[in-house]
Amino acid sequence: MVLAVLFGMLAVLLVIGTPVMIALAGSSLVAILVDGRIPDFVVLHRMVGGIDSFPLLSIPFFILAGSLMNSAGITNRIFDFAKALVGWMRGGLGHVNIGASVIFAGMSGAAVADAGGLGAIEIKAMRNAGYDAGFSVGVTAASSTIGPIIPPSLPMVIYGVMASASIGQLFAAGFVPGLLMAVALMLMVAWYAKKRNYPRDARFSIANIGSTFSRAFLSLMTPAIIVGGILFGIFTATEAAIAAVGYALILGTFVYRTLTWRKLVKVSMETIETTGIILMIIAGAAIFSWILTSNRITEDFAAWILGFTDSPAMILLMITLLLFVVGCFMETIAAITILVPVLLPIVTSLGIDPVHFGVVMVLNLMIGLLTPPVGLVLYVLSRVSNVPFETCAASTAPFIIPLFVVLMLVTFIPQISMWLPTLLYR
Repeated sequence: MVLAVLFGMLAVLLVIGTPVMIALAGSSLVAILVDGRIPDFVVLHRMVGGIDSFPLLSIPFFILAGSLMNSAGITNRIFDFAKALVGWMRGGLGHVNIGASVIFAGMSGAAVADAGGLGAIEIKAMRNAGYDAGFSVGVTAASSTIGPIIPPSLPMVIYGVMASASIGQLFAAGFVPGLLMAVALMLMVAWYAKKRNYPRDARFSIANIGSTFSRAFLSLMTPAIIVGGILFGIFTATEAAIAAVGYALILGTFVYRTLTWRKLVKVSMETIETTGIILMIIAGAAIFSWILTSNRITEDFAAWILGFTDSPAMILLMITLLLFVVGCFMETIAAITILVPVLLPIVTSLGIDPVHFGVVMVLNLMIGLLTPPVGLVLYVLSRVSNVPFETCAASTAPFIIPLFVVLMLVTFIPQISMWLPTLLYR
């Protein structure tokens, strides 16, 4: 009865357009009131407990660091360097788009930050160069999903908190899959470029690479500071995020002198707003997950899945398909906080490493950002490019194919994600 009320209310609230956090907390409160055995103040207690975690402090700082990079013009320098590096290839700006996203991934940790900041620059440049709007939006949307895979990564932080997994190992595990995503997308761009006879957008020039690299060098040090500091044990994830903010402030204020007081206030307010939304979703999902766990739904679901087969490969495939469907309808952070307590016992019982599963889960949910009806990246790019949402979705759909191929490779060949964590931590 309680579970029927819980899921029924959640479905109704989501269908009528209620914000995810309110839908999660509201359905949980109604379920507790219907049950009658649990005091209603437990809702607040569990919600506060859900966000009472030190690693979650890294979230506002990573968001702020990405926003500062965008506002201080650092993303322009990264784009220029990427253009000099790979712009000479046929369909050059498509490759530049992907290369710039790989570099920016080491700074922001969020797909939406990539799409909304760097993506606006990329789409404008591609359209000015004569690329059609659909292709420009499609490659920008797909490349933005690399951001949360290559460290740092906000979804990885949240998964690490929920799964009690090492965030440093999760960051290391995402590095190779992120590069594999970039290669797959560049192959897709090369195919499009040959089919549509796209031009080469820059001449190969060592001098140009050198000059743009020197202009972008201090910006490119940001991912080195963040990732290197975490991987070599100098920083925790939270300390690395704080260091990234400090470094971005120094670059924007004293080195490039592009960060004004007005811009600083603006990005600070945007960071507060985004962080508040994320933490409220985590808080709402915490009480929702607690009800699932206390009613033994996680154990029952695990038994049901294991009743079909005991093959790790088949169970991973079933979970992958489930995550893909969930990603189409649920926001990434809410999906992680709800599903980790349900799915993690299943994969650990089969001997699957939680770090490997974390990469699989985050990559799967990133693809969900490109699929209607809740494809958040599509909404962001539709706004910044003035392209209708339907056109964005249709143009992005072909780029989901290489990403799904990478997902299958990472899912069934654990060494792809586990090689670097094993080398550095084990």
